[in-house]
Amino acid sequence: MGAGAKTVRYAYEPDYAIPPGESLAEILEGSGMTQVELATRTGLSPKHVNQIVKGIAPITPETALSLEKVTGIPARTWNSLEATYRSLVSRQDEEVRLKEDVGWLDELPIKELAQRGYIQLRKSPVDQVRDVCQFFGVASRAAWKTLWKPTAFRKSRAFESDPGALATWLRIGEIEAAKIQCLPYDRKKFEAALAEARALTCEGSPEVWLSQLQNKFAQAGVALVIVSEIGKTRANGASRWLSTEKGLIQLSVRQKWADIFWFTLLHEAGHLLRHSKKETFIDEGTSDEDVEEEADTFAARWLIPREFELELQRVRLKDVPAFARRLGIGTDVIVGRLQHEGILKHSRGRQFRQLLDPTHLEALSRGTAS
Repeated sequence: MGAGAKTVRYAYEPDYAIPPGESLAEILEGSGMTQVELATRTGLSPKHVNQIVKGIAPITPETALSLEKVTGIPARTWNSLEATYRSLVSRQDEEVRLKEDVGWLDELPIKELAQRGYIQLRKSPVDQVRDVCQFFGVASRAAWKTLWKPTAFRKSRAFESDPGALATWLRIGEIEAAKIQCLPYDRKKFEAALAEARALTCEGSPEVWLSQLQNKFAQAGVALVIVSEIGKTRANGASRWLSTEKGLIQLSVRQKWADIFWFTLLHEAGHLLRHSKKETFIDEGTSDEDVEEEADTFAARWLIPREFELELQRVRLKDVPAFARRLGIGTDVIVGRLQHEGILKHSRGRQFRQLLDPTHLEALSRGTAS
């Protein structure tokens, strides 16, 4: 079972609820006491007693104390009967509501969620809906639509992502980020961590650089998580603020090339540094929004400073290693930028680029890699 998985067991719940008023009626019958007499002895109105017997009115703690004096049955017993009954009624009402949400399951990557260990596959659709509610931290599909779907739908239209899959991917990011202990956000520390991230582009092995990245970011108040693509997510990365003191950068590594990983990382960092703390930013690889263009420019110039941009135009494939050494960055970054600028064909320079395994990086980021 995947990291963060929880085994949820449901205890047997009877499908019927017996109001404590029925027990009270049996006691009255056994003692030969009428409802009117009970009303007199307890100081309640006959109507109120009748409503208790019918299960309409609840047995309050005060009423339970009165019944204890009259019937000899402890107040805690009456309170327990009432609590059990109301709980069962609430559960039955919930069952009805959850049945109305069964269609929601068709909008979500249920099998993949189960494979990753975040939920279990249930035979009962209602139980499956209950699991999904717990996963998203909501009580109903309506609450999910209010909390999650607007962001996922708005961000998914341009790139044909699946809103349900995108919302699921974002939620996994939150769950994993909650496991990372971060110091309160410190902008200067975060910028220093990004400077070190730039140097780490020269490191070939993610076993070396990923844990360093996560630790440096956490010290600056930012959780870095890797969540591989689920369903038709179509997202390279996302960034948002979980609180005023904790930021989140979430990467999918869906395009696998290391230079795209580093660019996306810096792109999302740009959002945290420069843009609204109330927004969720999702990078789907293409956007004409001003904030996305600003984040792109931030990432590009953090990796290759502006003063080197003119010289970059003259770099040929044979010059890449020397140019990368001068800038103190990985050859991946240089080749990726040359290809993006149209200076170098995408079919060339692969010897200077590294392919990453999203699943392996995801396991490394959680400390579960074998």
